[in-house]
Amino acid sequence: MRLAIFDLDGTITRHDTLAPYVLGFLLRHPWRIPRALGVLPALLGFALGLCGRGPLKSALMRSALGGVHRSQLDAWSEQFVTRLLAQGTFAAARARIAEHAQAGDRLVLMSASPDLYVPVIGRALGFEEVICTGVRWRAERLDGRLSTPNRQGEEKVHCLRALRARLPGPASAYGNSSADLAHLVQVEHGVLVNGSARARRAAARAGLTCERWR
Repeated sequence: MRLAIFDLDGTITRHDTLAPYVLGFLLRHPWRIPRALGVLPALLGFALGLCGRGPLKSALMRSALGGVHRSQLDAWSEQFVTRLLAQGTFAAARARIAEHAQAGDRLVLMSASPDLYVPVIGRALGFEEVICTGVRWRAERLDGRLSTPNRQGEEKVHCLRALRARLPGPASAYGNSSADLAHLVQVEHGVLVNGSARARRAAARAGLTCERWR
């Protein structure tokens, strides 16, 4: 069995997904907007290099979405994903996913974005497995702290190794950022999609394929 592993933000989708997800929820529940200002200390820490993307992501979800009931977020996730897939994905990405599916490859979505909505995207696009960043709950209300490491960079390498230990065989992987290079070089066919000039130079040195998707 051949694996086909896709990143999400910037690879399948045209933009990052967490900020639009949170903003869309806040616009529909504007009384929560003042709570979202609680992310500012973490945002400042990130800008100063004092904290990473994982703590920033957690602070954003805790401040903006903390305490929201699971059923309410599930309903918003379905709305968000429906609109995202209708307007916010690369046609070339959808075509490549279809090609792998038709070839009988096992489709895996591997994203640093949270499990609030990534599994919904995975199901809608026909992925058989989803690996993403987990988020904690308190009973049926969102806590917002991360329940797993942030699935980015070297953490994706760990996830890939665990995946291939369960499902050995050749693999293709697609990502869009410099952070994705760490796991793209671990597979037989790594593809950098819509990478920056710096990322493309690094990908070329590593022998990876670079593609432009529209």
